[in-house]
Amino acid sequence: MANKTQEVGGIHFPFPFTPYSIQKDFMAELYQVLEAGKIGIFESPTGTGKSLSLICGALSWLRDFEQKKHQEEARLLETGTVPLSDGQEQSPSLSSSCKETPDTLRPVGEPDWVTQFVQKKEERDLVDRLKEEQVRRKKREERLQQIRHNAQLKYAAKRMRQEEEEMERVLRLSREALAAGAAAELPEQPACGEEDLVLAEYESDEEKGAAGRVDQDEDGPEEEHVTKIYYCSRTHSQLAQFVHEVQRSPFGKDTRLVSLGSRQNLCINEDVKTLGSAQLINDRCMEMQRSKHEKSRAEEEKPKRRKQERRATCPFYGYEQLQLLRDQVLVGVKDIEQLVALGKEARACPYYGSRSAIPAAQLVVLPYQMLLHAATRQAAGIRLQGQVVLIDEAHNLIDTLTGIHSAEVSGSQLCQAHSQLLQYMERYGKRLKAKNLMYIKQILYLLEKFVTVLGGNTKQNPNTQSLSQTGTELKTINDFLFESQIDNINLFKVQRYCERSMVSRKLFGFTERYGTVLAPSREQPKLAGFQHFLQSLQPTVTQTSVTPVEEGEARVPRLASPLMHIESFLAALTTANQDGRVILSRQGSLSQSSLKFLLLNPAVHFAQVVKECRAVVIAGGTMQPVSDFREQLLACAGVEAERVVEFSCGHVIPPDNILPLVICSGPSSQQLEFTYQKRELPQMMDETGRILCNLCTVVPGGVVCFFPSYEYQRQVYAHWDKSGLLARLAVKKKIFQEPKRANQVEQVLMEYSRCIKVRNNSEASGPENRGQLPVSCVASKLWLHNLGWYFPQCCGQAGGTVTGALLLSVVGGKMSEGINFSDNLGRCVVMVGMPYPNIKSPELQEKMAYLDQTLPRGPGQPPPGKALVENLCMKAVNQSIGRAIRHQKDFASIVLLDQRYARPPILGKLPAWIRDRVEVKATFGPAFAAMRKFHREKSVPS
Repeated sequence: MANKTQEVGGIHFPFPFTPYSIQKDFMAELYQVLEAGKIGIFESPTGTGKSLSLICGALSWLRDFEQKKHQEEARLLETGTVPLSDGQEQSPSLSSSCKETPDTLRPVGEPDWVTQFVQKKEERDLVDRLKEEQVRRKKREERLQQIRHNAQLKYAAKRMRQEEEEMERVLRLSREALAAGAAAELPEQPACGEEDLVLAEYESDEEKGAAGRVDQDEDGPEEEHVTKIYYCSRTHSQLAQFVHEVQRSPFGKDTRLVSLGSRQNLCINEDVKTLGSAQLINDRCMEMQRSKHEKSRAEEEKPKRRKQERRATCPFYGYEQLQLLRDQVLVGVKDIEQLVALGKEARACPYYGSRSAIPAAQLVVLPYQMLLHAATRQAAGIRLQGQVVLIDEAHNLIDTLTGIHSAEVSGSQLCQAHSQLLQYMERYGKRLKAKNLMYIKQILYLLEKFVTVLGGNTKQNPNTQSLSQTGTELKTINDFLFESQIDNINLFKVQRYCERSMVSRKLFGFTERYGTVLAPSREQPKLAGFQHFLQSLQPTVTQTSVTPVEEGEARVPRLASPLMHIESFLAALTTANQDGRVILSRQGSLSQSSLKFLLLNPAVHFAQVVKECRAVVIAGGTMQPVSDFREQLLACAGVEAERVVEFSCGHVIPPDNILPLVICSGPSSQQLEFTYQKRELPQMMDETGRILCNLCTVVPGGVVCFFPSYEYQRQVYAHWDKSGLLARLAVKKKIFQEPKRANQVEQVLMEYSRCIKVRNNSEASGPENRGQLPVSCVASKLWLHNLGWYFPQCCGQAGGTVTGALLLSVVGGKMSEGINFSDNLGRCVVMVGMPYPNIKSPELQEKMAYLDQTLPRGPGQPPPGKALVENLCMKAVNQSIGRAIRHQKDFASIVLLDQRYARPPILGKLPAWIRDRVEVKATFGPAFAAMRKFHREKSVPS
């Protein structure tokens, strides 16, 4: 793949091949957005090379930015002064660490010599910092160059690590033998492993410094963060695909790229990975870190009364190991799988190795949640000040923000957590300090009140508790706190205590040890009842052992402690009153009831991102309608309208390679309007089947048909089966249905694809009437075509032959995002009705009311709440119909079955490259004729 440098507007963009004109425009506009520090909303249809445009445009800007910065630094170091006394501003190219404005405001009346002295001092300090940064950069480049060209250095370090580990193992065995001998003379010990279950002393309610946080790397000085680009997307597969695009790009060899992921994806410690739950893996990892940091202090202190059991440390978490892995990560571009393989080879933790590489990285690739959640961002060591953020696949950004910061707990979880914590306090209460007891009692009180507000009782089994009052109720945060009688408790302090004491992890260890496996005994009579209660909450768990689970025994993935979920709910309750609501859902029993926090204003969590970053780009293949991003996200986050830049490009396909149709009536002149009241009518479902029968007659290859919901798809399928329409469809297309289970999707897609390939191969040797009507139908129905309509029963003739496959899918399901139906896999995409969200949903009604109160209504515009419903519908439509047309030579037809699509406000929300070519057909005859002509012409080999 030859690299070709493109010059657009005086800017050089390296590119692996000659780019499309829209790619040049995309890169040029992206460059200007990053240079000017703006917020960009970029839309580039799938198949137009959006990822490469993002990579080459953003990294070209970073290349020029670093070059200007180094030139400015060299000039300053050469002169030794900063020319700020004439009122000029400091160069924006300097790093954030070196940006300090010497001409800050001085007290009025201060002598000139004082001002000059302070300014000179600040200039000298800036020059010193530049020198230090230059030295660090030079050392880093030399170190990476050594690793890149000297493999022996890597293997020598590996041998040294192995020797150190062997020595450590021998010393550990020696210490354990000595401890075992000393333990024989000590008084009675606590049960084996119980020391880990007891909460450590909670010292203060005030914020602690970074030195006191376990989750931060305490080894070595912290490296300065260079200017970088944070790229985030929705799934790990999308991130891996982006990394592979970087590897293929002209920047693949020289870019310092770091791929970030969760511990669940990156952990190489098999003992920890077997825990299954992400929360348990996180907690176990942090516990092993704490053991490492406490190790040196424990060895220095002699045991006075008794020797505590030594806790395990992670063999992959060592300073020298992580430093070497950090440098290896920065040498070449690697995805998550390659990073894990490298960590195993180096016997160093990929999770912490990748984190330690963040400061020196130029491009950081990470999932949505890690960037958009402030606590996760801080824990990962991500600093956004002065940096660039690219958010790809951002069509669902608002929903993602809402989902990340919402929380739900069931009545069963509340009762279970209350019972667990109560038993924990009864067992270890005498060994806990006063503050621990105080907070545990507060948490117990909160749990009790949460159950009470649902109408239940913590002393009874939630599965057997019937609620006298059922239904759904929404409350403001303050009203919920008052009704629950917990408004006198400082939830901020309780949340901080849960985070620092890790009480949920201690509680999980306690219940795992005793909750379901401990047999009744004289010494622990209360735990026997606790065991029975937990078993009643989890009837599928059977008692198979009467001894604690031995370490190293095979484990199955386990669910986290219910208190872990409740902590998220407590954190959500600290949100400002106007930005969220609490939903009380009271069902038949307490276990089925729940409390849910609904975030109404996701902008409060996005505001910090846009405030700290130099520039933010929100990109996607189908971003229409963009009004949601402007109004709900950016405007509410305090972004001025002048800072927002919109860019939308067309598709690379020729205009005649797509046929978008809005069909308003069916073959029997039945008006198509799939409202909730009409769509379940037999005649409406029959008309839908007849339309598909006719389309499948003229469309070769694959047809993908989207329904508004799984339930409606099931109803229609059952009706077709009963009426015989399903058999008629099967004459032309083999029928597949989208499965509800995610693990079955791949199998269905493979069979669907295999069926189409088989049919296409058989057609290649057949007659040249592919895509035409059966011969028996043409003569008898030709005059009807000329009248503008088509006889519905034609597709049922025995003369038909199977020409591919029909996939019945669901909007918002597994097939509507991330699946490419290119070429023959998706020659036609059909949208049945308009997938409006459930208007009766309490969450949606509250969101609509919130927007009506907070957003201004433009002249001639619908209320913001109503606009939200339409936008949600059309975003789903755009995502689904975007499954077809994946490259420049692809072609497909898009059929929208509902007369409401013909309304100008609805058409205006379609992507521009589709909207400009839409044909509205009032009757089915002309629509069918257009479809037949389009596919007949496109299916003929050129």
